[in-house]
Amino acid sequence: MTELTMARLYELMVILYALGIVFYFIDYLYKYVKARRIAFWLVCIVWIFQTIFIVLFVIETQRFPILSLFEGIYFYAWLLTTLSIGLHCIARVDMPVFFINILGFVFVTIHLFAPAEKVQPMVDSLVSEMLVIHVSIAMISYAAFSLSFVFSVLYLILYRILKQKKFTSIWSRLPSLQQTSSWMSNSILVGVPLLLISLILGLEWALMTLDGLSVFDVKIVGSFIITVIYLIILLLHRSGKLVGTTYAWVHVYAYLLTVINFFLGNKLSNFHLW
Repeated sequence: MTELTMARLYELMVILYALGIVFYFIDYLYKYVKARRIAFWLVCIVWIFQTIFIVLFVIETQRFPILSLFEGIYFYAWLLTTLSIGLHCIARVDMPVFFINILGFVFVTIHLFAPAEKVQPMVDSLVSEMLVIHVSIAMISYAAFSLSFVFSVLYLILYRILKQKKFTSIWSRLPSLQQTSSWMSNSILVGVPLLLISLILGLEWALMTLDGLSVFDVKIVGSFIITVIYLIILLLHRSGKLVGTTYAWVHVYAYLLTVINFFLGNKLSNFHLW
């Protein structure tokens, strides 16, 4: 399949994703069940497209698409789409699904407009199962932090509505404050240990594979800082010292730091290409 055909198919996928978000929005405003079903199937088609692109990439290059920031963005977008489908089918939460899809669409379009990065053959030869597992687990942890971010935003929206006593039928499908807070905690409860495991595996791989590795590399330091921040958030919340809107806001700030580390850390790192 030619690069031009792949590009056209990717653009079609982006259009379908945008339509899916539009139909989710229509359903939320008017409680139109048919629109929600159309939105869900459009997102499923997008997921199928994304999965096919990943499979074709693996067949062509004989490796998983995670060796560069460009590839990592795509895999992260795929994880967000998968997460939105899972939430739709299992949790039956409408607004979080809508927000997750918006986030996924943002990263899909970033990947669309970002310049493709060619992975150097020397770097390609350093691939091992441990590296693939390291990056994959890190991406899954980022997806979990994305979920905590979405629910923290919903918590802040709902809190403001309730405080101003402007709760109307249009907000009736929002989860409760207790539910959003619970989802925030459960998300980072999954994300923190996964990111810590990823860091341990990554350091082991780097120490065994790379010469002159510095543990003070920007990406390594940044990732450990992110892990510590989320761990502190979780422990303070469990002890009752971090609750309510303050708890939600620190989730927002922590996620923004995670995104900055994801993009800026890769650019400033001496050896990270993912």
